[in-house]
Amino acid sequence: MRILLDKNVPVGVRRFLPKHQVQTLVEMQWPDQLENGELLKMAEQAGFDVLVTSDQNIRYQQNLAGRKLALVVLGSNVWPVVEQHSAAIAVRVDQATPGGYDFIEMPLPPKPRRSG
Repeated sequence: MRILLDKNVPVGVRRFLPKHQVQTLVEMQWPDQLENGELLKMAEQAGFDVLVTSDQNIRYQQNLAGRKLALVVLGSNVWPVVEQHSAAIAVRVDQATPGGYDFIEMPLPPKPRRSG
């Protein structure tokens, strides 16, 4: 599958998807300030199968019905948090279907308590 990583996704996510052709917005030389609707349209026109993004509002901002592109939305874009979910990201991308939407919950780890 062809996977596009949105600008808000740590590029290290690529390592979790070795079976796929993964590209970033920078590699595609697309403008940074693309609106979500334009991004989805361009990704579909370029033949991408899945968009991986951390934009949790995309589902509410865009009509996803009839899309060819699947969305996998990460619950965080903080690398140490995202890295802990590598297996879930790989599975969800592998299982993505055209027009699908999948959100991966990524709670922040608890802050260590200070002893005092």
